[in-house]
Amino acid sequence: MKYATLNPATGETLATFATATAGDIEKALEQAQSAFASWRQTPVQRRAALLTRVATALEQDAEAYGHLMAVEMGKPIAQGAGEAKKCAWVCRYYAENAEDFLSRRPAESDGSDAYIRADPLGPILAIMPWNFPFWQVFRFAAPALVAGNAGILKHSPNTPQCAEAIVALFRDAGAPEGLFQNLFLTNEQAAEVIGHPAIRGVTLTGSTRAGRAVAGTAGHHLKKTVLELGGSDPFLIFADADLEKAVEGAVASRCLNSGQSCIAAKRFLVEESIQEDFLERFTAAMKAQKVGDPLAEGTNLGPLARADLRDTLAEQVERAKAQGARVLAQGEIPEGPGFYYPPTVLTGLDPHQPAAQEEYFGPVATVYPFTTEEDAVRIANGTDYGLGSSLWTRDRDRIERLVGEINAGSVFVNGMVKSDPRLPFGGIKDSGYGRELALDGLAEWVNVKTVWVG
Repeated sequence: MKYATLNPATGETLATFATATAGDIEKALEQAQSAFASWRQTPVQRRAALLTRVATALEQDAEAYGHLMAVEMGKPIAQGAGEAKKCAWVCRYYAENAEDFLSRRPAESDGSDAYIRADPLGPILAIMPWNFPFWQVFRFAAPALVAGNAGILKHSPNTPQCAEAIVALFRDAGAPEGLFQNLFLTNEQAAEVIGHPAIRGVTLTGSTRAGRAVAGTAGHHLKKTVLELGGSDPFLIFADADLEKAVEGAVASRCLNSGQSCIAAKRFLVEESIQEDFLERFTAAMKAQKVGDPLAEGTNLGPLARADLRDTLAEQVERAKAQGARVLAQGEIPEGPGFYYPPTVLTGLDPHQPAAQEEYFGPVATVYPFTTEEDAVRIANGTDYGLGSSLWTRDRDRIERLVGEINAGSVFVNGMVKSDPRLPFGGIKDSGYGRELALDGLAEWVNVKTVWVG
């Protein structure tokens, strides 16, 4: 496994990094244990103050971090700066709420006293992806660290400088040595680290295949896991919806981060009576997206993060065509350097065909008609995934009926799916288990301890 910064807009390799040695790993784990031993005893107010200082640094240097994300994985720079600011938000959220979230809870019992306390678990291994190279890390790190844990980061091989920058943020903000560290690990080394006695939990954001591998290894060693995996989110539009806003939300959700998001809308389910109108508007808006240099002002879609990702997406689209998909929008893959892929709209697939079951990790949308609520729910639930879902209708009774029928970790009504520090985030089925963000995300990394006094 090679850790390298390879600019996806040019194909140029800018820097390479050596993977960790056995000595590096052992030293890091020893430092993590040592840091945890003192950090868990640090008052929560001081832990919160660290997050506040990190938030300030993120806000001050958001443009620089946006530039780094653009160079390492192709995110348009404005989106990258926004991602850095969102990381500041999650830090401030937990800094402001940690004392309440971690406070002792009284309980009734047959003793003279009883209560529940939240104790940290220990060093946690975070295996993080490239698509949101700052946000994915911070939505784990902020709650885990403020709860008193230590962290070891194994980032994606194509975002090594983002990993180093995040560790530097904590170090420069005054984090104790060893509290939050980065290791350039191979997959085999990561499996060994999971089994190390120092590690008390593992969080992974990645593919379903990676989730199964990590869950299997962690299960063997009886380590706690939180898995946020792939998704094929449905975007359901009923005839009574505000179609203009629905189209706007559909394009934003499918094209954010150049379509490389697990919670992006990927399957668009449209009531048959408005399908023609929706397709006309949606296709035009997809074609209007500005594809280009992620460092250029006004770019909506940058390149995909790697050549293999672009090639895989192109192969998926060709398979869909072979299975009967009709192409309503698809430009040419531009000649020259860079891993660009044009916004694409496909229709005419049967929702049960193999091509309809895949996750398209790029700006490719598939559109399916439905006639009844039951039909819409059947198609929406007809995949192995269950991360997010978006429902567009003005009918309050329909909303109440359907939110309980859709199999997903979240249902966003008349809005695109997004992560928010105040709301639990995660999925079901092949999209993983456990939750990030809000109180639930912090609770994943504490020992909920019962205390009974006779």
